[in-house]
Amino acid sequence: MHRSQAGNIIKTQKPFPDKLFYKIGEVSRIAGVEPYVLRYWETEFSFLKPRKNKSGQRVYIKKDLDFVLQIKKLLYEERYTIEGVRKKFGESEPEKQPQRLPIQSSSKEVIEKVRKRLREILSQIT
Repeated sequence: MHRSQAGNIIKTQKPFPDKLFYKIGEVSRIAGVEPYVLRYWETEFSFLKPRKNKSGQRVYIKKDLDFVLQIKKLLYEERYTIEGVRKKFGESEPEKQPQRLPIQSSSKEVIEKVRKRLREILSQIT
């Protein structure tokens, strides 16, 4: 194996920063795909739906980043088709997939979930 090949392997295995949120540019650099590819994948895979912040920028969470890396591996390394990746993740056609909607909960349950998440965030930053 040549040095350049070994360097590429190490580069692809480099761990990504552990953050709460990632912008599309960060995800693009980590995954090694252009931002337009990520936006295209969002149209093809219903499970890849990053939230948007107040200014309308895509905000990916770690789970979204994990999906991106899995999609890239399946498409580029294992040579799956888009349809093959959908089947691998248990999806059918993208237009027939239900969108992620919040589960109806009582106000008390919602407040408790928010409190729990805020405690988790606080423990990560202190």
